[in-house]
Amino acid sequence: MICPFCQFENTRVIDSRLVVESNKIRRRRQCERCEERFTTYEMIEDFYPMLVKGDGRREAYNPNKVRAGINRAIEKRPITAEQVDAVIHFIETQLRSSADKEIPAKAIGEWIMQQLIEIDEVAYVRFASVYRSFQDVSAFQREIERLQASFIDKGQS
Repeated sequence: MICPFCQFENTRVIDSRLVVESNKIRRRRQCERCEERFTTYEMIEDFYPMLVKGDGRREAYNPNKVRAGINRAIEKRPITAEQVDAVIHFIETQLRSSADKEIPAKAIGEWIMQQLIEIDEVAYVRFASVYRSFQDVSAFQREIERLQASFIDKGQS
């Protein structure tokens, strides 16, 4: 690491700590020449596969876009920020574990719905209505009936 004060190339780490909320490592360093101290942060650089949209365009994964879509679906629902973070974490884990360099963007929508159905049925239907482009009330009704049937199959009501 180059010293920001004298540009000497040798510095040593005095202290390292994990910054939990941002998943970074904070390092206190000291220059071996001028002995000035400074702080650096290290974080893992995530490489996600490119997303292939329905029309063939390629787009980089954007967690802010995913979060915005989820937030629209959960508006005025009893869902915590931690639950939303868990959905985002699940999606990013799925992306990281993919060996493919490109994946269909629709996979992310399916993963979101898979998580939302476990958290809140109303949020799930809201998200599905936009994601699956429901055209009329009957499409909503079919999805709700399918959802109810799956709960009956699981022994829930």
